Amino acid sequence: QVQLVESGGGLVQAGGSLNLSCAASGRTFSGYAMGWFRQAPGKEREFVAAITRRYDITYYADSVRGRFTISRDNAKNTVYLEMTSLKLEDPAVYYCAARGGIVLRSTAYDYWGQGTQVTVSS
Repeated sequence: QVQLVESGGGLVQAGGSLNLSCAASGRTFSGYAMGWFRQAPGKEREFVAAITRRYDITYYADSVRGRFTISRDNAKNTVYLEMTSLKLEDPAVYYCAARGGIVLRSTAYDYWGQGTQVTVSS
């Protein structure tokens, strides 16, 4: 079992930045691929970014590539999502997720956090 707790969400102006964190507890964090997803009201949960359990290879949705950066610190059992140049289409609840296997862009992850709200104002 892995418990995930996101933090760092909030309100930011368009063009601004936010840094999300996801702290993991339970089983060995380094054994899991980690992903960030988001879900806006009335929309399906969508892939944002992911990082492999080995070699820290990263993957991004086209909509965030070049603006968001995912990283992980296995010593701190934490995965991060640095978000810059935030746009009016970025607001959503952001979730981190863990998967005991390869990175996927689908929502087929084993464990999920409860999410953190990101709001972008004009």
